[in-house]
Amino acid sequence: MQEKLLIGWGEADITPENAAVELSGQYYQRLATGIHSRLKTVALALEKAGQQALMLSLDLVNFPESFQTEMRRKITAEIAGLRPESIFFNAIHTHNAPYTKPSGLFRDWLPLDEKALKPAEYIAFLQEKVMLAVRQAWEARRPGGIAPAYAQASIGHCRRAVYADGSAEMYGDTRRDDFVGLEGGEDPGVEMLFTFEADGRPSGMILNVACPAQVMEASYEISSDYMGAVREKLKAEFSADFHCLCQISASGCQSPRDLLRNHHYGRFFWGPEGVEELSGRLLGCIKNAFEQSSGRVDFSPVFLHHCQRLQLPVRRASWQDYCLAQKQLQALLTEQGEHEAFIDFCRQTRNNEAVPERSGPFDDKLHHFVQIQNRKAIIKRYLSQDETPYFSFDMQSLRLGQSAMINCPFELYLHYAQIIKARSVARQSFVVQLSGGSGSYLPSPEAERLGGYGGMIINGIVGSEGGYMLADSAIAAIARLFED
Repeated sequence: MQEKLLIGWGEADITPENAAVELSGQYYQRLATGIHSRLKTVALALEKAGQQALMLSLDLVNFPESFQTEMRRKITAEIAGLRPESIFFNAIHTHNAPYTKPSGLFRDWLPLDEKALKPAEYIAFLQEKVMLAVRQAWEARRPGGIAPAYAQASIGHCRRAVYADGSAEMYGDTRRDDFVGLEGGEDPGVEMLFTFEADGRPSGMILNVACPAQVMEASYEISSDYMGAVREKLKAEFSADFHCLCQISASGCQSPRDLLRNHHYGRFFWGPEGVEELSGRLLGCIKNAFEQSSGRVDFSPVFLHHCQRLQLPVRRASWQDYCLAQKQLQALLTEQGEHEAFIDFCRQTRNNEAVPERSGPFDDKLHHFVQIQNRKAIIKRYLSQDETPYFSFDMQSLRLGQSAMINCPFELYLHYAQIIKARSVARQSFVVQLSGGSGSYLPSPEAERLGGYGGMIINGIVGSEGGYMLADSAIAAIARLFED
């Protein structure tokens, strides 16, 4: 049985060519006007003593679990001996990539642009490119070593402003007289794990940052955002063959913008300048961390991998929630019909885009149309929650030396990663969100209490009860990897 750690890297471009593309991630329709930066998939294959893992990052907003399931089938049909449960994907959460499935509040009212690439067509293209990266990684496996590293960089900030009336708003105005603070903190920690060839040459790294790749989110260009930018900077720094598997840590409440100073920066962190700034910050901390860790390469690390199907309770709507939502919905529809509200929502969004000094977001999450959708979601949840009381997913847990990794399909609030990282027995813990599927937001208890986008039933399937269960399950899974 192979006692050396085998490491293989692969990479492929997943940017659609010669096609109009609708960009995923906002409440409104955006047809791409160009390419800011290329989209990639990066694959990392690991194997030792019967243990194996194949990790792939995707420069997408998210993907359904069905995509991972289908790719597992395709990959294992081609690569004998590779177990399907050892394969898992994650997304960097860029809002500037194609849809993998039609979605968004506007989909009931606006069909896919007739000029746009169909999601099914992009999926077929994506699958082909993923297979290229997988083949490269699997065929490139050879003995190597790892070196964990840690540094700090100011990348993500809490994006939920809290007001004196007990409400919260995503990207809320912090200059209001009734602003009383931000809902949560931030995590400047940058988790890193470098890989090396047997001769000591660096071959790649896992990079884990608690901030979604969304500097460009209000633009109309295809973009891999700050994660894609730092990946290319690393190739220039090390070599063209240096690979970076990008992961987003728990950051459902985070963004690349500092709301306490946002009005001073203007459009800076909403465009290419912000991408350059944040990728530069990351490159600097990566270079410093690499210098500190490159002399401590472990060529025979412990490698363990486990996959378990975790089942969490859905966030429930109470009878009182249901009755109030019905009453409020009726009042909203009496004031303005749903279709008319949608037309006004689209008009307001386009008008906001036309304001020179405005940088985003352009859609109003407090608009009448959105309020209608919020109440409809509560009613729908109440009527379905007994029939579908649980949400399940494949939770991966890995140990590489003294480092551990755990994943989940949610836009996980920072609150839960703080619990996992603090209580983990591992020296270093990677928490990977939007991995293995898409479960939307998993808010903190505080976000549920304050409401606002990201904290409501419409925004996610699982609530804080499930969040604590997830954290405890993750901590226990990591502990099992270190029992010996």
